[in-house]
Amino acid sequence: LFAIFAFATCGGYSGELRLSVDCANKSESDLSIDIAFAYPFRLHQVNFEVPTCEGKRRETLALLGDFSSSAEFFVTIAVFAFLYSLAATVVYIFFQNKYRENNRGPLIDFIVTVVFSFLWLVSSSAWAKGLSDVKIATDPDEVLLLMSACKQQSNKCLPVRSPVMSSLNTSVVFGYLNFILWAGNIWFVFKETGWHSSGQRHAADTMEKQPSGYNQGGYNQDSYGPASGYNQPGSYGQVGEYGQSQSYGQSGPTSFSNQI
Repeated sequence: LFAIFAFATCGGYSGELRLSVDCANKSESDLSIDIAFAYPFRLHQVNFEVPTCEGKRRETLALLGDFSSSAEFFVTIAVFAFLYSLAATVVYIFFQNKYRENNRGPLIDFIVTVVFSFLWLVSSSAWAKGLSDVKIATDPDEVLLLMSACKQQSNKCLPVRSPVMSSLNTSVVFGYLNFILWAGNIWFVFKETGWHSSGQRHAADTMEKQPSGYNQGGYNQDSYGPASGYNQPGSYGQVGEYGQSQSYGQSGPTSFSNQI
């Protein structure tokens, strides 16, 4: 839906501005000069006729600039994103087993999502700059500067109506919203690839190995185990001063009573 709004608000746009040229000789004036333009904004191909205020002669002018590249790039990304989203929805619903087979589907989905996120950012930024240039090129005050009649102080040139750019502004907003949407979806597709779960399993295995190594270390075997210095016989009692027994706990009191 976000992709549809993006390419519909841009690709379906058409606008118009109106100017008036009031010559010193009123019969030569033209108070309603309409200039229409539309997507893909090849403004240099938009021609219009204006009076010269020099008799009945009129001159043919054209708007300045060609902004079709950024506009078409933006619309193309939006259309392909819509088609891929539609195809992915069908696969998710009807071909879930094929999607998860050999982990190939989630991997392809993850790569395409990353690519579309980058393309949305680039195309939206390019179209935002292109739209700014379109607004300047279709500003009635700027268009009036192209007319020779408006360079004479005896003639009055006025802008009557400016083009409405609200839908084009909306297209830029939807472009950046699509970038946020696709970039946020990277995390969810990443979890489907299995890399996330394998990373968790690796961390769990590491945590399981650490206690086992700790129990097999110096505390159980070397310090307090059967071979440790505290439990081994003979540490105090082999040549002890209280008898020939090997420890205090086993034969100490008996040897002492025998000596007495």
